[in-house]
Amino acid sequence: MKICVLGAGNMGVSFSKSFLKYELIKASDLELIVRSDNKAEKLQSEFSKSTVSTFEKVDNIEADLIIIAVKPQDFQYVVEHLPFKIKENQMLLSIMAGVKIEKIQKAFNHKLVVRAMPNSPTLLGMGITGYTAAEGISFSQLINIERLLNSTGRSVYLEDEEQLDAVTALSGSGPAYFYYIIDAMIKAGIEMGIEENLSKLFVKQTMLGAYHLINNSDRSLEDLIKDVASKGGTTEAALKSFNESELKSTIEKGILAAEKRSKELNA
Repeated sequence: MKICVLGAGNMGVSFSKSFLKYELIKASDLELIVRSDNKAEKLQSEFSKSTVSTFEKVDNIEADLIIIAVKPQDFQYVVEHLPFKIKENQMLLSIMAGVKIEKIQKAFNHKLVVRAMPNSPTLLGMGITGYTAAEGISFSQLINIERLLNSTGRSVYLEDEEQLDAVTALSGSGPAYFYYIIDAMIKAGIEMGIEENLSKLFVKQTMLGAYHLINNSDRSLEDLIKDVASKGGTTEAALKSFNESELKSTIEKGILAAEKRSKELNA
């Protein structure tokens, strides 16, 4: 399989590296297309056996799969600066937030479109991607797409494209929510007199341990919370403060705001 990545930012590069790492394609069968010559030069040194070009210098793409990995705000630039028609048998895989399959089909006058929403842990091969497909995509084509997506972590097929806005808000944006909470915990540690690096160590190891407890336990989150929050204790005091501040409701509202923005990006 030959793959072309339109817009090789963080996500496009992480996908490309995963495909090569797991030998799903040969380096010579990978093409990266970016906007600037400076970016192209940097990527060429990183992907020395692959083809790296700018949009202005491309007159044809021979890839079996074309991955649209630009920001949704830059999608119109791609449409206007792709000076050739996509071939009938080429597949498009979009990893843009918010932009629906129908809009992509109309923009390129092309039917074979798969839409996916990965998240940043794909950089470590630990991401999760929700994806869906237009009508007319065969089962064998979907299996090939899933094989590629799974090289970056895990993937989940969704029958209903509308759910991808929720996936965008939940897991696509999700890592930032955890970073936000972790940052608040580290700063609280510093305020209590713990040196910054030591505060980071305590918080990061606590986060890692909590993840493994969740992942290796059949118990509910409520039960796991109760295990830590003994009556009249320190954890109960913190949880009481969180509840009084309606922290859980605030987080839910934030995620719903992210979903709303994802829907707006299709406009």
